[in-house]
Amino acid sequence: MKRILIIQTAFTGDVVLATALIEKLHEFYPQTPIDFLLRKGNEGLLDNHPYISKLWVWNKKNNKIANLLKIAFAIRKQRYSHVINVHRFATSGLVCLLSGANNIIGFKKNPLSWCFTQKCNHVISSPGSAVFVHETERNQLLIEALTNKLPALPKLYPSQHDYKKIAPYQSQPYICIAPASVWFTKQYPANQWIKLINHFPLHVKIYLLGGPGDAPLTQLIKAFNKGKLVEDLCGQLSYLQSAALMQGAIINYTNDSAPLHFASSMNAPLKAIFCSTVPAFGFGPLRENGSVIQVNENLSCRPCGLHGKKACPHGHFNCAMNITLQQLYDGL
Repeated sequence: MKRILIIQTAFTGDVVLATALIEKLHEFYPQTPIDFLLRKGNEGLLDNHPYISKLWVWNKKNNKIANLLKIAFAIRKQRYSHVINVHRFATSGLVCLLSGANNIIGFKKNPLSWCFTQKCNHVISSPGSAVFVHETERNQLLIEALTNKLPALPKLYPSQHDYKKIAPYQSQPYICIAPASVWFTKQYPANQWIKLINHFPLHVKIYLLGGPGDAPLTQLIKAFNKGKLVEDLCGQLSYLQSAALMQGAIINYTNDSAPLHFASSMNAPLKAIFCSTVPAFGFGPLRENGSVIQVNENLSCRPCGLHGKKACPHGHFNCAMNITLQQLYDGL
């Protein structure tokens, strides 16, 4: 095995989960260079990663196809022995097609899977499944023949600079909340976050985490909790710095979104709130100190889709509103 390329150009959380493949491949092939292709904006996740030799960054926002072809032909010059495509869409399939690699492994769902030398099923469990397959297990199928059946855990590697950056925030006990999501129906409502924070002891610091675009939400939550030790860090920390801060928290609260996977990658204590989506889809916590919070009753409309929606299709949003504060607060 000369050189391996892993492709995952999907969203932030998907890249975090794909780091489990890096861990597993390095375990079995410690002398083999491993490279990674991701979309621009996610490169900070793999800064200083000890097992990544080269990071390819695809700018999808400007000249999307031209940039993709440029990277694809540059990748071809590397003469990879193995290309492992975790992404299930045509753009990554095109990179595989042009790579010139002798071994191309990916999922059958990819429209260009006909050019793969090995194809694997990517099966989402039904919502009512008592036993379901996690995304890390589905991804492990891609390298099962190269390693074994047991998936590794995802892992991020904050630097010493990252830990130094967040050290001033760790002078007292604290809780991290990542309240936002790209999708409305995956996001626990702002008024519920406000009520939850009011339940916390006065001496516990609350840090609100998120990207720059989440600032209106975090500012709203902070404004309604003026009597609490709430600090809005939205847009002030990198991905790895946020992950490092979550590692030392009493507990972390997230939606079904990327910060959930940050917590799993750092073995951080976690309460993950699932509103319109369900853990059976395979994106829940991976550690024993992680738990799922979801509505207790069976709602005929839940889940309303594999991904979130911009609004509740029925207008009531009971999958979020019927989660009790006691559920979130229990165990603290």
